[in-house]
Amino acid sequence: MDDRGASRDTTVAVVYNPVRVDVRRVRAAVESAAARAGDVRLIWLETTPEDGGGAQALEALERGATLVLAAGGDGTVRAVAEALRDRDATLGLLPSGTGNLLARNIGVPHANVEEACAVAFGGETRPIDLGVATATREDGERSEHAFLVMAGVGIDATMIANARPELKRRFGWLAYVDAGFRALPKARKVRIRYRLDAGQERTAHVSTILIANCGTLPGNMELIPDGSVDDGLLDVAILQPASVFGWLAIWRKVTWENRILRRSALGRRIIRFTDRAVRTRLSYLRGADVRLRVEQPEPFELDGDAFGDIVALDLAVDEGGLRVRVPAP
Repeated sequence: MDDRGASRDTTVAVVYNPVRVDVRRVRAAVESAAARAGDVRLIWLETTPEDGGGAQALEALERGATLVLAAGGDGTVRAVAEALRDRDATLGLLPSGTGNLLARNIGVPHANVEEACAVAFGGETRPIDLGVATATREDGERSEHAFLVMAGVGIDATMIANARPELKRRFGWLAYVDAGFRALPKARKVRIRYRLDAGQERTAHVSTILIANCGTLPGNMELIPDGSVDDGLLDVAILQPASVFGWLAIWRKVTWENRILRRSALGRRIIRFTDRAVRTRLSYLRGADVRLRVEQPEPFELDGDAFGDIVALDLAVDEGGLRVRVPAP
């Protein structure tokens, strides 16, 4: 396949979540885009409650697919991407989920499946990084998982685990706001030990620690404004608010300062004069490897999905480990 668009005699697989997508609309959009692209053979593979897309993506590769489209939420995208990691195939996004996190960070339309199909079949191929998280459970069991956007331990993981499925279906990412309001009154700080690269191990009491491959979230939030999917690094955000007012200061920073003010010289000057207090509540670090330990089992999340409790988490970057279709310039 060319680096731009689907070529003739191309096998394209669509891995779709029948619960999260309008199957008829997706099928019509994909078939229309495939017809415009040329001689494309389509394979349709449905996810199941037992397998969110990984096995289907591997089957697609075995059947000769060089472009695999993930149609569903962030869980479907993550599972398909994990199967395509370091493979000779390209991921296309047909997002239809709560957060559509990767799509937001690489500019793929996430509100219109026809526009997303146009990118999948006619866009450019871009290598991006993946995060790789090795989780250690309380019984010593270890498992490895890829992630595209971020991993988290603390209140964010609790919030995701407590999000109401019916609200997620009806209101998308706003369901996490509801879960957050329910989690905050009972929230407690998590004592962690962490180390970046070969640096010194440090300790902290945090509400949340996020290890990110990129930094844009729903709701116009630029959590990590310098995060990039292809810089070979992980960005770490440590959130340590002491009160509700501390959370409000963080909210202001990620929705106003990071997104608006930092784009102008005057705005950056304002941030320098007003940011000192916020730094004690939200601090940023960066490295290629992150080692994280907790005193007792804590929930963790990857790309907006709960993955159970861990006592340790080791994270690294697979630089350029995934090829993904992005809008052409």
